[in-house]
Amino acid sequence: MKILQALPALYSGGVERGTVEFAAELVKRGHESFVVSNGGPMAEQVRGQGSTHIHMPIHRKTPASFGQILPMRKLLQELKPDIVHVRSRMPAWIINLALKTLPADQQPGIVSTFHGMYSVNPYSAIMAKADHVIAVSNCVRDYVLKNFILPEDKLTVIQRGVDIDAFRHRVINDQWLDILLSRFPQLAGKKIIMMPGRISRWKGQLDYLEVMARIVCQRPDCHGIIVGGAEPGKERFLQELERERSRLGLTDTVTFLGQRNDMTNLYLFADVVCHMSTKPEPFGRTVTEALASGAPVVAYNRGGAAETLQACFKDGLVAPDDSGAFASTVLALLDKPRPVIELPDRFLLKAQTEATLAIYERVLARKGARPA
Repeated sequence: MKILQALPALYSGGVERGTVEFAAELVKRGHESFVVSNGGPMAEQVRGQGSTHIHMPIHRKTPASFGQILPMRKLLQELKPDIVHVRSRMPAWIINLALKTLPADQQPGIVSTFHGMYSVNPYSAIMAKADHVIAVSNCVRDYVLKNFILPEDKLTVIQRGVDIDAFRHRVINDQWLDILLSRFPQLAGKKIIMMPGRISRWKGQLDYLEVMARIVCQRPDCHGIIVGGAEPGKERFLQELERERSRLGLTDTVTFLGQRNDMTNLYLFADVVCHMSTKPEPFGRTVTEALASGAPVVAYNRGGAAETLQACFKDGLVAPDDSGAFASTVLALLDKPRPVIELPDRFLLKAQTEATLAIYERVLARKGARPA
């Protein structure tokens, strides 16, 4: 098949990383893979793995983005994809409007993924107008069926998969560790409590600092690391976090590592990984990656992250927003040997890829089309 994935940009985040990994899997399986976005650091990775990246400014949530309807129409006419997989609302609108001007026999199958619990309004409803819709967790599925007009048989839950071979049965690279500790010597010999995720208020970094303040009072051998960058527009929140770190007296015990491309090693380096989103997260990719690495994860018992922990590591579940219980759970895990964690198959990239390809085939069969 010829597959075109559409998303706003390729900077950082679970949607972007999932798109890049899925594109690589398509290439491995002999499909033609294209990604259209406004670009970003991960676009080079897309190209390096054998897919074609097409730069188009489809990221802005403003009427100006509708100026991309005609360029998108031209792209679809030239590429003639079998499936267009939309992963965000503005690209979905642009593609939907571009397709209205194409004859029915020239229109590809449209698959959308609800990567989040989008606000309930006509702008978000475009994601439910695809030929088939994917939800990344059961909580997202329930949300979509409750709030959008969509036949239940057109919606499938496919959990976001991880490339398990990239995370399990690995050991920390000594050279990597030497470089890390030379830059951050304060981490040497410490129990590492890691908080991965982009810098954003709803990701819960403020709660994490409160938890770290509780932990270091009892375990001064612990050190916290916040791993993730501040995207454009989030710089003020990063400054707020730095002020709060200082107010709590954590300047010497919590380190901001910024955006990193060595997460596989960092999961192995961490003694405990924290997930503290302040609202139900649709999936929680860092949870799955950490568990695949064998790292114990502590998370609030809500949303997609909780679904993952309920499946393979219930010891890490904490009542939502209870920072005291969260700190106690982290401390308890530090006193135990690193657990043996087995991820169910549905959380693996192989299963996600095969389930998604099956959806593509069903969409094409319903349209009476066959891959070019």
